Amino acid sequence: MSRIGKQPIEIPQGVKAVMEGNIVTVNGPGGNVAQAVHKDMTVKIEGQTINVLRKDDTEKSKGLHGLTRTLIANMVAGAKDGFEKKLELVGVGYKAEVKGEGISLALGFSHPVNFPLPKGIKAAVEKQTVITLKGADKQLVGQVAANIRAIRPPEPYKGKGVKYSDEVIRRKAGKAGKAGAAGGK
Repeated sequence: MSRIGKQPIEIPQGVKAVMEGNIVTVNGPGGNVAQAVHKDMTVKIEGQTINVLRKDDTEKSKGLHGLTRTLIANMVAGAKDGFEKKLELVGVGYKAEVKGEGISLALGFSHPVNFPLPKGIKAAVEKQTVITLKGADKQLVGQVAANIRAIRPPEPYKGKGVKYSDEVIRRKAGKAGKAGAAGGK
């Protein structure tokens, strides 16, 4: 048995889980999340617990067992409280602003970058340089944060760019140069 896969998932108060065909849907105050389950996995919802079982002991099934249980546990946690990622904009003149269904970013380009937010993701901007992304789907929140960071990743010399709030940028030393080098001889 998988150590992670065999653990039951407790469903907290206010959260409902439903299995229809091979799709698990979890609804709660944090949002609604749905996930397809592989055909080799069986999900049993009994009262306030969810159990994930595998049909056989092949290597593929063993690998999917823990994965499926973790995905469903993340769905329950997201439906209850939601997930959050913070991004920081570092650089002179770098700022963000929520506009309608997206974010407008000024990141040192000749034009502002408009980033549309997918359904289920909410954004808030604090002090024009801190973006907070919230949503019920952990994978979607992380992917949106990675896509925003990819627009202008932090560079190692001055640290300018979009970075995660807990990310540490390894800085490089710039050119050392010679002490009296004013050109040729």
